[in-house]
Amino acid sequence: MWEGIITSPVIDVLDILIVAFLLYRLIVFIKDTRVIQMFLGLGFLLVLSYVASALGMIIVGRIIDTLQTVWVIAFIIIFQPELRSALTALGLRRGFGFMRGGDEIPAEQELMDAVSRMSKRGLGALIVIEREVRLNNWIKKGVVLDSEITAATLEAIFTVPGPLHDGAVIISGDKIAAAAVILPITEREELGYVLGTRHRAAIGISEQSDAIVIVVSEEKRSISVCHDGEIRRGLSMEDLQIELERIYLRQRKGGKKGKTGEAPATGDTAGTT
Repeated sequence: MWEGIITSPVIDVLDILIVAFLLYRLIVFIKDTRVIQMFLGLGFLLVLSYVASALGMIIVGRIIDTLQTVWVIAFIIIFQPELRSALTALGLRRGFGFMRGGDEIPAEQELMDAVSRMSKRGLGALIVIEREVRLNNWIKKGVVLDSEITAATLEAIFTVPGPLHDGAVIISGDKIAAAAVILPITEREELGYVLGTRHRAAIGISEQSDAIVIVVSEEKRSISVCHDGEIRRGLSMEDLQIELERIYLRQRKGGKKGKTGEAPATGDTAGTT
């Protein structure tokens, strides 16, 4: 029975489809990143190794074999942030659709009221909404609050010169879990020219988790939202509402990640440190 299944053409087709999918995901992962340069180098070594083997060049062949071993180690060390992001993404709901977060925005009206008021007042804010991936490690690094989500509380936290205004707020479940949280900055160097620390921190945590992050610019009073390592900027309150509903609706349906545009850079340099 098993011999018939193993030798079946269906297995060959499945084998090809799996390899094609893995190659596609690899190309998507390395596209427009510095990783592709290392893969080009490896490709050159492989071609050179084949030529050396065909021509019987023993010494050159051994040197290339040694370089290939060093390449693997160097790749792991140099591109550790990219590999970590890729492995994190592999385990998220967007990778296989097995995991699902909550279906509703926590304390939605209070959250919207807080963002609206802080935007009008020019209060810089960074609000992280935890989803399926737990953010306990980041919560422990901040000031643990475990308080009710209200517009007044959020506004008070980010009011200068309060002791908790500098950093992020993490919302977990129906509670404000922590404030003054220092988030990881995205490794994408090109963003440093157009985005300030607060926005890069928002992208950074969204790259390492499935969290939704709302950013209020202190200087421009603009509103942004980050998810899956992407950022939408210059949103009105209505735009923010639509974007949040789009993200939650997409996750409930388990649909594909849609293409989200980005508003023009505003040059915000507000910090989170």
